[in-house]
Amino acid sequence: MSCAAVRTDELVREYLVHRGYTSALRSLDADIKADKGKGFRVDKIIEQLQQFIQCYDLSGLKDYWTYLDRSLFSRLEDVYKPTVNKLKTSLLRSYLVHTVQTRNTEKTQEFFQKQAVELQAQPEWRDWFALPFISAPEQNPTFCSYFSRQWADTFLVSLHNFLAVLFQCMPQPALLSFDAEVQRGSSLQEENERLRQMLFALQGDSRVKKAEVIHHKLPPYVQHMDRLGDTELDLVSNQRTLNPTTPSRGFFSFLPQGKRGPVRVVPAAAGSSPTQGAVGRKDPTASQSMKVKDSRTGVAAMVTVEPTAGCVRHKKQMDHEKERKELFSKQQKADGSEAQPEGQNDLSDLPTNQTRASADVGGAGAEQPFIKLSQEEYGEHHSSIMHCRVDCSGRRVASLDVDGVVKVWSFNPIMQTKATIMSKSPLLSLEWATKPDRLLLLGSGTGSVRLYDTEAKKNLYEMTIDEAYPRILSLSCSPSGTSFVCSAAAHTSRSGSITDTLPHVCLPVSGQLLLWDTKTVKQQLQFALEPGPVAVNCTAFNHNGNLLVTGAADGFIRLFDMQRYESVMSWRAHSGEVYSVEFSYDENTVFSIGEDGKFIQWNIHRSGVKQSEYLLSQDAVGPFVLSGYSGYKQVQVAHGRLFAFDSEGQHVLTCSGSGGLIHRLSEGQACLDSVLSLGGHKAPVVTVDWCSAMDCGTCLTASMDGKIKLSTLLAQKP
Repeated sequence: MSCAAVRTDELVREYLVHRGYTSALRSLDADIKADKGKGFRVDKIIEQLQQFIQCYDLSGLKDYWTYLDRSLFSRLEDVYKPTVNKLKTSLLRSYLVHTVQTRNTEKTQEFFQKQAVELQAQPEWRDWFALPFISAPEQNPTFCSYFSRQWADTFLVSLHNFLAVLFQCMPQPALLSFDAEVQRGSSLQEENERLRQMLFALQGDSRVKKAEVIHHKLPPYVQHMDRLGDTELDLVSNQRTLNPTTPSRGFFSFLPQGKRGPVRVVPAAAGSSPTQGAVGRKDPTASQSMKVKDSRTGVAAMVTVEPTAGCVRHKKQMDHEKERKELFSKQQKADGSEAQPEGQNDLSDLPTNQTRASADVGGAGAEQPFIKLSQEEYGEHHSSIMHCRVDCSGRRVASLDVDGVVKVWSFNPIMQTKATIMSKSPLLSLEWATKPDRLLLLGSGTGSVRLYDTEAKKNLYEMTIDEAYPRILSLSCSPSGTSFVCSAAAHTSRSGSITDTLPHVCLPVSGQLLLWDTKTVKQQLQFALEPGPVAVNCTAFNHNGNLLVTGAADGFIRLFDMQRYESVMSWRAHSGEVYSVEFSYDENTVFSIGEDGKFIQWNIHRSGVKQSEYLLSQDAVGPFVLSGYSGYKQVQVAHGRLFAFDSEGQHVLTCSGSGGLIHRLSEGQACLDSVLSLGGHKAPVVTVDWCSAMDCGTCLTASMDGKIKLSTLLAQKP
C-alpha cells in the first residue's frame, strides 16, 4: 500500500503541474512533508516513535499515538481494542525504561507526575510507581525482564507486524487500487506464459508420440533403437572401449554399407579406342577416364574418376563470371536505348528458375498458407553472416560473421543483444547445446571447440581437437545433451591413391568425424568414414539421437547408428559437395542440398533411392557473390543451413538473392512450388532458420551485408 501511495502522490503532482495548479501543488507538498501517516510506511512510523523516546518527548509520543488511534485504531472492531491497549502500555513502559537506563531521574519523575491520574486506576501499573525508588531495577524480579534487549525487540516486532497487517487489510481509496490491478495483470501474464509453456511441452510430446507411431512402420532395427536407453548406450560404449578391434555385428549387418567410392574400375571393352574418355577433356565436371595396366596381372582397365568438389566449384565460378560479363555487355549495348524507369527490374536478365519463382510467388488467386505479420532487422554485425541459429527454447539467437564475432540476442518482447563473443582465432561453426540450452558450442579454425555460457558470459571449457585437422566445419549436439558430434578438416588433402598421378583431378579435403562427451569433456570415439577420410560439411540428429546423418565434401551422405557408432549406409548424393542435410518430419527420408544445385529427398530404408529431386538456382546454393563499386566482389561458399522446415514439415525455407523463399513440398513435381517471398534484403541470403510455435513462426534470413531479418508468420489453416 505504501508503494501505491507514493506512486499516486507522484502522479497527482505530475497532473497538477500539467494543469498549472501551482497553489494546489504547494499545498500538496506541504501536506506530504507534514504527513504523520508517513505514506503508510510502517518502518517510518516505528522510527518516529523511537525518535520521541530517544528525545524524552513524552508529549510528542502521546500526541502521535493519539493520532494513530484516531486515524487507524478507532476503525477497528472491538475485539482488537485489548491489543491496542497492550501496545500503548508497552510503548509507555519502553519510554520509562529508557529514562531509567539513561539515569535521567528528572524525566522519570516527570512521567509519573503527568501520568499519575491516568495510570493509578490501571492494575498493570500499580507496581510501577515504586520504580523511581528502586536502586537497581534491572535486578528486581518484577522489572528485570523489561530491561532486557529481548523484550524491546519483541515489542518493536509486534508493533511493526500489527501496523503492517492493519495497512494491508484496511479499505483503500479507489485511486490506490490501480497498483493491485497492475499486480493482478502481471500475475495473469505470468500464468498465461506458464500455461503457454505447458501447451508447447504437451504439443512437443504429442509430436514425439506421433513420430514414434510412425516409426512403428519402419524396419525392426529402427524400432530397436527407439527402445534402447542410456544404460544400453553406456554398455555399448564400454564394450567398444574394451574391445576396439572387435568388429561389431548386429541389426545393421544385412544392410548395404555404401562402399562405393569416387573411383571405379571397369574392364576395358574390346575394340575400344584408347583416346575415349581421355583425362585432358575441357569440361572439369565430367567424368575423366584413362586406360591403366595392372603391373601384377597385366590386365588393362579403364579408371574413371568422378568429379569432386573443387572442380565443380571452379566451374560454377567460371560460369558466374561468364554470365556477369554477358549482362555487363548487354547493359553497355543498351546505353543508347531508352532508359528503363527507376524501380523496375528486367526479368529477362534473371535466371530462368528465379524468374519462375518470382512469378509463382506473385501470382494472384493462389491461397497463401502463411501471412507475413512483421519483419524486423538485426544489424549489429558488420560483415557477412556465416551461421544464424535459434536455440531449443526459441528465445535466443546466435549469429556468427566472417570476422569471427558472435552475437547472442533475443527478439521477444524486444530485440536486444545479450552477449558479444570476440575471438582471436577465426570461428567457423556454432551450435546450441540442448541441455542446458544456455550453452553454446563454438568451433574455430585452429582446431579447438569452446563451450560458452551465454548467461554468465564466460568460457566454461576449451577442447583441443587435432592439430592435423584444424578447421571445425560442423557441430551437432545430441537431443539427450550428453554428447556432441564434431567435424574437423585439414587445410589441404593428398592421398596415396592412383588419382594423385592423374592431371586435372581435384580431391576432396581430408577430415574426421568425432564424438565428444559433454559431461566429461573427453573424446569418446572417431567414426569410420568410408571410402576414405573426408571432410564432413554438415550433420544432423533425428528426434531421439539414435540416428545421425552427415553430408561430406566427396558428395556422399552417410547414415550412422548412434547405438553402435557405425555407418549403416552411405550413397553418392551429389556430384559436388553436400552443403546441408536434414531429416524429414516423419524421419523416413532425408533432404539434402549439394554443390550441384539440387535439392533431393532420399529414402533412408533404401540406400541411394530418390523420393524427389528439385533444381535450385545459384542464389539458393552458392557460391554467393556480392558485387560493389569499382569492381569490388565478395565470394562466399555455403557454411550454415541452406534450408529449414516448418513445424509440420510441409514447407521449406531456402535462400535467395533478396530474401528467403518459402516453398511447398509436393511429390511428383519437377520444381518447387513457391508460396511466399519474405524479401527485405539488399544482399544475397546465405543461411536461414525457422522457429515454429503453434500457428506463429519466426523465419531468420541472414545475408552477406551482415543484416539478419526476423520475419513473423501466421499460418493459415486450410
